[in-house]
Amino acid sequence: MRRLIALALLVTATPALAALSPFYDSAERIDTIMSSPEVADALGQAPVRSVENTGTRADGASEWTVRTKECDLVVYLVAIPPDGPGMTTYRLELPKGCD
Repeated sequence: MRRLIALALLVTATPALAALSPFYDSAERIDTIMSSPEVADALGQAPVRSVENTGTRADGASEWTVRTKECDLVVYLVAIPPDGPGMTTYRLELPKGCD
């Protein structure tokens, strides 16, 4: 019985269980995009119509498209995993301006 309890404690303490839910991870990604001064400048400070995950780059970076009335801006988010338990953060890459 003691071994079963010890095993249960080990399983519940794994780092995978400390990961954010997909909802909060998406919110972290969107916050990274929307709080970027580079994105705001590239959009000409125009109001945003939508922010959409539009794919994955070959190196694993997630592609997002930020749309305004006159601009479709593609940005990439590169995951920065934590050193230990904790949440993944993201580094934004802005390869070019609006299309």
